[in-house]
Amino acid sequence: MTSPVWHPFTQHGLNEPIPHVVRAEGALLHLADGGTLIDAISSWWVTTHGHCHPRIAAAIAAQAGQLDQLIFAGYTHAPAEDVARGLIDLAPHAPDQPSLAHVFYSDSGSTAVEVALKMALGYWHNRALDGLGDARSRILVLDHSYHGDTIGTMSIGERGVYNAAWTPLLFDVGTIPFPAPGQEQACLDALDAACREKPAAFVVEPLILGAGGMLVYPPAILREMAAICRRHDVLFIADEVMTGWGRTGTLFACEQAGVVPDIMAAAKGITGGAIPLAVTLATAPIFEAHRSTDRARLFYHSSSYTANAIACAAAAANLAIWREEDVLGRIAMLANGIATRLADLAQHSAFANPRKLGTIAAIDLIAPDAGYLSDLAPRLRAFFLERGILLRPLGNSIYLMPPYCLDETQLDHIFAALIAAGDRFGVKA
Repeated sequence: MTSPVWHPFTQHGLNEPIPHVVRAEGALLHLADGGTLIDAISSWWVTTHGHCHPRIAAAIAAQAGQLDQLIFAGYTHAPAEDVARGLIDLAPHAPDQPSLAHVFYSDSGSTAVEVALKMALGYWHNRALDGLGDARSRILVLDHSYHGDTIGTMSIGERGVYNAAWTPLLFDVGTIPFPAPGQEQACLDALDAACREKPAAFVVEPLILGAGGMLVYPPAILREMAAICRRHDVLFIADEVMTGWGRTGTLFACEQAGVVPDIMAAAKGITGGAIPLAVTLATAPIFEAHRSTDRARLFYHSSSYTANAIACAAAAANLAIWREEDVLGRIAMLANGIATRLADLAQHSAFANPRKLGTIAAIDLIAPDAGYLSDLAPRLRAFFLERGILLRPLGNSIYLMPPYCLDETQLDHIFAALIAAGDRFGVKA
């Protein structure tokens, strides 16, 4: 029977196999046909401690029997309050920068960034109403960036085939060149010049651009980007949806640069990957610009499931794991294992441009058909699937972003498959 399900990022006309997963545990996905897959990309970068983590699963079950859903406009509940306080404690801090002080809930990474954009524009709009300056609306972004699939987040992301159909809906942005090796100063100079024109905000994926090809840049550049924005009174927005929750080696990537953003979006691993939830954190000035006795100036954004109690209970359990267990120790061990194997893989003549940050690793397969829409990525996906591994290459860029419970045997199996892929598909020097 043909399934009625319409899958994301799937061209159903190609009739590619769609594995049926029946359960998951740790780093393994168990299939209906009895096979297993190593989840080497954390099921789209969300699973951190492992699938069906007992503490998170127990918290979800307990909350489901007590309070499942509550309108969050004018009401509250303990899980949301606890998670908000926990996030403020764990968020990036620096003695010379205002702290993130307020938490706004939503339900996905895209909406968390969309909320960030609306907060930034609302901040400048309301300041103008108070006679504190001009309303600002222009947004600056890094070249090759990706921030989501809603209209606002598509507008601030890289333009291409994946959003061409919706071009009439997208607004114009200022694009800053990516700080590739040797081009760092050009990036900073371009940002400084653009900030002199008084934009509303600069949005950045800190330290690594995800869907743009796992492009890495150093903390010193992120720190200088934030400093330029501060000098010109431009809001600095950090999209930590992918980079947060330990992926880069620290809880949040901004920590490595000593940066506290004015607004920060987080999602994916906030519940350990168990259930959807997202947050947008803001400093006190952002919040105060919206607080008023005038109801017309409230922050007009919500969804029906804002701060869903079950999702918040999962997030609270995740925060407890971070507080009480040596998660960073597990991350360091996994990162070291990946680094050693990646260095060996880089010696293979079919691979180039190895890069790594925390538990994220990527390498480019040298192949004649390396474009985003070539058939290389689907062939690689099928190749890895045959070997019991879930991977989704970005064109010819193969990346890993596994859960932190991945063991040495599983890591060896993944890298053996990468070597085999190089032998099969790569162009030999």
